Amino acid sequence: MNAMKKSSNGARLVIVCGLPGSGKTTLAKRLAESLPAVRLAPDEWMDTLAIDLYDEESRARIEALQWKLGQDLLKLGLTVIIEWGTWGRSERDTLREGARKLGAAVELHYLSAHPDILFERIQHRGMEDPPIKREDVLRWAESIEVPTQEEMALFDPPSQGGEN
Repeated sequence: MNAMKKSSNGARLVIVCGLPGSGKTTLAKRLAESLPAVRLAPDEWMDTLAIDLYDEESRARIEALQWKLGQDLLKLGLTVIIEWGTWGRSERDTLREGARKLGAAVELHYLSAHPDILFERIQHRGMEDPPIKREDVLRWAESIEVPTQEEMALFDPPSQGGEN
């Protein structure tokens, strides 16, 4: 497929998509070590800066800053992992198209689990304050735009070290 070609400078964007508790951080950390890559995760920046994880305005500013940094790293021919959740197709499209304009390959990893399992994992890690409620997980499971086969076909195959 024409859209899937080797990057001109070796750059690669890896998008890790999924709901809380789906395993995004676990996969992204593993990929960051094995590729190697720079991992951009807003929750960690927000936690370090003592910003409420539910502050959507701050999250949007941090993601914009991370994307600017990510593009600079892609221009240098590096591999960048975006660990934002990317629940919407339009968000994934924007990242994919932006990275391709820079000559980067782009892969997408979608992680999922049944809402009961997601909730159990979230409870087990106990990171969120206030805690995430089961109703939140159910609502999110209804609102995420799960990547279709047609969308997945727009991305490059995973590099070594990762699976989809």
